[in-house]
Amino acid sequence: MNHLPVLPIVLPLLAGALLLLTERAGITAQRALAAVAMLLQLGIAFTQLQGAAGGEVSIYLLGDWPAQLGISLAVDRLSALMVTTTAVLGAAALFYAGSGWDQRAPHFHALFQFQLAGLNGAFLTADLFNLFVFFEVLLIASYGLLLSGGRGPRMRVGFQYVVFNVTASTLFLVALGLLYGLLGVLNMHEMGAAIARAPAENLALIAAAGGILLVVFGAKAALLPMYLWLPQTYARAPAPVAALFAIMTKLGIYAILRVYTLLFGADAGDLSGWAADWLLPAGAIALVLATLGALAASSLRGLAAYLVVASAATLFIVLGLDQPATTGPGLYYLVHSTFAAAALFLLADLIRRRRGEAGDSLRVATPTPQRGLFGALFLLIAVSLAGLPPLSGFIGKFTLLASMSNAQAAWLWPLILICSLLTLIALARAGSQLFWKGGSAEDAGGTRASSVEVGAVAVLVALGIGISLFADPVLRYGRETAQQVHSTVDYRAAVERASPRLRSPTPLAQPPAEATP
Repeated sequence: MNHLPVLPIVLPLLAGALLLLTERAGITAQRALAAVAMLLQLGIAFTQLQGAAGGEVSIYLLGDWPAQLGISLAVDRLSALMVTTTAVLGAAALFYAGSGWDQRAPHFHALFQFQLAGLNGAFLTADLFNLFVFFEVLLIASYGLLLSGGRGPRMRVGFQYVVFNVTASTLFLVALGLLYGLLGVLNMHEMGAAIARAPAENLALIAAAGGILLVVFGAKAALLPMYLWLPQTYARAPAPVAALFAIMTKLGIYAILRVYTLLFGADAGDLSGWAADWLLPAGAIALVLATLGALAASSLRGLAAYLVVASAATLFIVLGLDQPATTGPGLYYLVHSTFAAAALFLLADLIRRRRGEAGDSLRVATPTPQRGLFGALFLLIAVSLAGLPPLSGFIGKFTLLASMSNAQAAWLWPLILICSLLTLIALARAGSQLFWKGGSAEDAGGTRASSVEVGAVAVLVALGIGISLFADPVLRYGRETAQQVHSTVDYRAAVERASPRLRSPTPLAQPPAEATP
């Protein structure tokens, strides 16, 4: 059996356990072990991505149990893309944390690995209950990462984050109970067929359970009106943690795309595609509010947090359109926005720690040290986030707009373009306040940024430039992924074909009956 599909989960779990056991060995040993684990995860992720690029769906049955009874993992184009994005982002965030921040947070490296395990498990699982389990793994680790070493405002927003997510997890369990009681299965490839066969009197309850799931996943991805927790939480989180959190909103997007194409896809009967009617207007309104929040942001970290909400809102519009033609560019935009937002969080932290009492405030004009270096990095990030040519933000939005039908484009084009213009204004205002009004770099005090910190930001910026230069193969992969996700045929067939390798032993031969005298 090929054990590659389970390695993105097992490896960080083992690394996290070893990191807990070796904490007394010192921070140098912790960093070395975490770096080795991260490099191995990168190698595994790219190997999976290469294997999935041909369209094959790999199924792994944990414990050799049938998919209907045990835990099954599935590696297709979509899950491989998300695992690879997580590994690359995690490597950059871990590299940045190694500059010294990891010494201020107890158990940082172990919690970081556990969160990676939860994220990878959520992207790979083919079972709805195990999606809940991996959600809890990553959330528990995120609680520790957010609250560790914190005080004051961070503790306050951290407790709000915990309460909010515990409530969402409770709703998740309620939805799981309803669906299992109505359908009798929780394996996602079987749930769609069970919904299609469900009696008419059960459809309202199934739709209600699906609506609860939509609330849960929307809460993770900051969908209107459940995004109010995110700006303050991300703005107060430590920089490497906020950078890793950039993929957590995309997990909610992934969960909706995966679950609703399998459960409420084209073969779901009367409930086919019902969620799209809610996602499109909610995403459009969230995009407007997030853009206004970015305009009103008082700090660079707050601006980055609102841009995370705006990127998630754009992806909700993609989900609401519910078409392979728009999902492909949407996946390109997902990768771009994740790296760009993470880079802005890290850059904001570099600036905040070198501007004295002003921090990263956009209301105080204070000289910024290393203005030329930081200004150049900010310019590249801002151009990408605002969607200006020639970087990945422009390519993602242009291909997305070009894929819309005339009826959709009539109102979505003005909406997205106006919000992009307002985003550009917000970023230009921030750049002007930080790098122009504050005076020359020679007037600024403070320590210079280390090469490790600048290198982590530069890597993320370079990744954005890379997917711009190689936009054609990345977009092609996104379009092929969208076709595979929306058709669900390959995914269902692969899970149905998967069977345990160990068969039941042949019954022992019965002794011959005694001859009758």
